[in-house]
Amino acid sequence: MRTSPPNSPHIRGNWRRIGSAAAATAALLIAGLGTAAHASATTPHKVTAKTIAAQVAKAHVQYEKAACGATPKKGFAACNALRVTGGTTAFMEKQAALKGVAPKTISPKAATDDPTGYGPSDIQSAYGLASAAADNGSGETVAIVDAYDDPNAAADLATYRSYYGLSDCTVANGCFKKVSQTGSTTSLPSANSGWAGEESLDLDMVSATCPNCNILLVEAKSASDANLGTAVNEAVKLGAKFVSNSYGGSESSSDTTYDTSYYKHPGVAITASAGDEAYGAEYPAGSQYVTAVGGTALSTSSNSRGWTESVWKTSSTEGTGSGCSAYDAKPSWQTDATCTKRMISDVSAVADPATGVSVYDTYGADGTGWGTYGGTSASSPIIASVYALAGTPGSSDYPASYPYAAAGTSALNDVTSGNNGTCSTSYYCTAKSGYDGPTGWGTPEGISAFTG
Repeated sequence: MRTSPPNSPHIRGNWRRIGSAAAATAALLIAGLGTAAHASATTPHKVTAKTIAAQVAKAHVQYEKAACGATPKKGFAACNALRVTGGTTAFMEKQAALKGVAPKTISPKAATDDPTGYGPSDIQSAYGLASAAADNGSGETVAIVDAYDDPNAAADLATYRSYYGLSDCTVANGCFKKVSQTGSTTSLPSANSGWAGEESLDLDMVSATCPNCNILLVEAKSASDANLGTAVNEAVKLGAKFVSNSYGGSESSSDTTYDTSYYKHPGVAITASAGDEAYGAEYPAGSQYVTAVGGTALSTSSNSRGWTESVWKTSSTEGTGSGCSAYDAKPSWQTDATCTKRMISDVSAVADPATGVSVYDTYGADGTGWGTYGGTSASSPIIASVYALAGTPGSSDYPASYPYAAAGTSALNDVTSGNNGTCSTSYYCTAKSGYDGPTGWGTPEGISAFTG
């Protein structure tokens, strides 16, 4: 559905309306802020859970596809990043309730002085990762594969990590490395503003989830399936055991060839976004060798977990992807009854822009500093980083199988509400107890579902 910026009902453009976030009833005292220096800005006043629930339920944003998200031509992929351009996020509503003030409103194209989405402590709290994030990840490398160059990647990453009190991750200290699809650190692809936003999102989500991990950014020279696949191979060649791919395109009969050429890497956890166009299968999420990652709406709650999730859906054409692949074979560990080929998704994490995550990006037209992003481009690097927290996979394993061994246990938060469209086979598009297409077996609760 098209909608206009706040207070400008007749302005046309690439605006998208998102529904109210799921109601949330309890709050963390200081959520998403990593250092004492930032705590004073969000010092809470005494407020009831009912008040916070009412406030958070008002979360309502406008957003647009990142400039790398246009429908790609055959043989190419689009990024799955969505940038919030107006309204108030769940994070903003919660902070306003805690401080007893009216929430500020995000203005289109305008920079904000502070984050307006979830930060590291939110993500770690929501997925039971605080202890693992503090203790694990050292020596592990999470690779991010995207197209084109982000010239400001290192500097923007440093700003994000500094704000949240995370340790430095720089080229100088060996934590961060940026290379082309051939492994060059000097001969990089041409710069691209849209993909720069995607890259900032991916780098920040690795930092938020696994702050002790090293990060390798591999930039393909274009968004062609062949170049992105070559970049995946380069990431593995350079030693990454965890590779996130926040892009996708329509399935084709070539996918099984791409599988063996680019994504078949035993001993490596490869994740791929399920897509942002609601019900429907996408590749490389459809590869039998990757962990397909769906998206949720994430809000605080008064339950014992402190959070609640539902399937992310904005409209019939906007929400997490899912579905039964038309081409890819079903992996042996996937046993749902109706889909005879590969079923999407396996697991999920936050993706709804209304409950979106903070990102720092300064390159190009959309690089205004702090912003809030959603889309399954957020959920894929989160899950890749959870795998990294869980430790190096077995050398002959396909780690996509790991969550299936933990299915139905407390190691995964079962998402049982919401849908991403209509379908003839209910679980392909509708959440239920146990396995379903939009969220797979659910979201992480700690790391035990992501180790062999």
